[in-house]
Amino acid sequence: MTQPTSYGGRPRTPAPGAAAPELRIARIRSHARRLVWSALVLIAVAGATTYFYDNLPAPFENWMLVSAAAAVVLLLVVLPYIVWLSHSWTITTRRVIERSGFFGSRRQEISHVRGYSIQMRRGVLQRLWGAGTLTLSNGVEPPLRMKNVPQAVLLHETLVDQVEVNQILAHRDSQAFGSGSVDV
Repeated sequence: MTQPTSYGGRPRTPAPGAAAPELRIARIRSHARRLVWSALVLIAVAGATTYFYDNLPAPFENWMLVSAAAAVVLLLVVLPYIVWLSHSWTITTRRVIERSGFFGSRRQEISHVRGYSIQMRRGVLQRLWGAGTLTLSNGVEPPLRMKNVPQAVLLHETLVDQVEVNQILAHRDSQAFGSGSVDV
């Protein structure tokens, strides 16, 4: 049996009844534009620290300046970066997986085979940056919200294609094994 040709850049479909491997399509995080303020704080703290170092009256105040700068950088630069880094969505050929949390992780999945509705919301700033918020809801599980994801339109099209392909493959496999009659 030959494999059907792929049209429109879609992946080749597996033979009926064969297990399709789960492949990672994308791993995304929310748009990094929320880290702009952290970068500006880092630049301002570095500039202020170098300007005021050794310009203070007592040498003890230099170490106070450095420790205050380190505390500001930790609270306003490092922590927001860790929070941003610890939340990701992985899109595979079978499901969408949301992982969040640095110390205690939380995981939520939604399967392409079951099908789900996709709602896209984009504000003015999100449109300027090409980002958006996608809400995936299948009516059974709680909705999965992909907040402020980059390239939201492309991601929306990819998810629609994955749902369609998975439902076609599931229907084809159920028809191949569900008929039960054999003609001799």
